[in-house]
Amino acid sequence: MKKIFSSVACNLDAAVLAGCLPLLQESRVEAIEWSFDALYQVQEIPGWFEELLHAYSNENRLLGHGVFFSLFSGRWSDHQAEWLNHLKQTCTKFHFDHITEHFGFMTGADFHHGAPLNIPYTPVTLSIGKDRLSRIYDACRCPVGLENLAFSYSLEEVKQHGEFLDKLIQDVNGFIILDLHNLFCQLHNFSVGYEEMIALYPLHKVREIHISGGSWDITDTGTQKTIRRDTHDDAVPSEVFGLLEKTIPKCTHLKYVVLEQLGNGLRTEESRQNFYNDFLRMEDIVQKNNKKIRDHENFSFLPVHPPVPSIIVEDEKLHFQQMELSHILETALSYEDAVKKLNASSLACSDWKIETWNSAMIETARKIARKWMKK
Repeated sequence: MKKIFSSVACNLDAAVLAGCLPLLQESRVEAIEWSFDALYQVQEIPGWFEELLHAYSNENRLLGHGVFFSLFSGRWSDHQAEWLNHLKQTCTKFHFDHITEHFGFMTGADFHHGAPLNIPYTPVTLSIGKDRLSRIYDACRCPVGLENLAFSYSLEEVKQHGEFLDKLIQDVNGFIILDLHNLFCQLHNFSVGYEEMIALYPLHKVREIHISGGSWDITDTGTQKTIRRDTHDDAVPSEVFGLLEKTIPKCTHLKYVVLEQLGNGLRTEESRQNFYNDFLRMEDIVQKNNKKIRDHENFSFLPVHPPVPSIIVEDEKLHFQQMELSHILETALSYEDAVKKLNASSLACSDWKIETWNSAMIETARKIARKWMKK
């Protein structure tokens, strides 16, 4: 019988493992999502962690989630080639039910020190994104998916995001991770209603749902505005559980619901207990939906005619603009300074449409870029 699996994001992090341990001991975790590319500083995976991964791999319940590929970088990098090679090698060791990546491009020159930010939705970025997804599929040979973004510069971008995701995954017959906290961020930051927003996503392409917590930030760009940030460092808000209850029935090919939280939000006994309670609440919602689940034909999310990567798609103009934007966001001393530099840059009067960017989101992007730059 088809069912949805209650899952956790479990990585080689002491605080995350401490949060997951009670759930694992009680055999509640039905699948594990592992950020396989977050171990770039680890020379060797500990044997006990390998055993855990193999246990889920052997049951076809191990999910791979990438963080650092930078899907839309205008210029192909050695880091991306290394990332694909690492993925290919990892897939010979573990069996993944699917592989996913984040939407956006990474700011900063250092591969592992950058902020994932949005890109203009153009034929150029669509072509680059499709090329990179075909390379991910070629490396892993299993279903490939993309996660919706928490950050956007404008309401227009928010409304175009679902359709653009759908176009991106067509060639690999891919799927979408619908991160409901990311959706919660967009709903709040742009004052959009749930029904209006959810109708813009191809929900029949959703194979996985993420839930997590985040934080609030006050931006001051002349008028103060409260922004919801996808920082993954707190318990899941009740609003996100409400979104989960409403969204699961709409996703006919949903297979996994994953609870995420970073280690910096799991360092106290209280936070770990909240994580445990969040899992139980998520599990209850999943189980209720499993009892009334409608039988739908299993969808493999595998391409009928796998795309064969050929010449690497690049765009030097996009690369230059991305580097220029990264530099502005990382070095601007204030919101006013950022706007001044943006208006004097090559991004002005371009496909980036900076003239329509929300002032609070520009300041949020500046804060995100400067924070990641210090990591």
